[in-house]
Amino acid sequence: MRSLLYIVAVILIIGWALGVFAYSAGGLIHVLLVIAVIALVLGLIRRSAAI
Repeated sequence: MRSLLYIVAVILIIGWALGVFAYSAGGLIHVLLVIAVIALVLGLIRRSAAI
């Protein structure tokens, strides 16, 4: 489950980067960035709690 979370986060960050350079998605791409950051933070918290 943890690797799936990271895959989704990376895909969202790449999508955000492409959207910023292309200026095609507007505010939606920033929402995707926020979701990706939250997913990464949750993954780090869960990993540190498991140790």
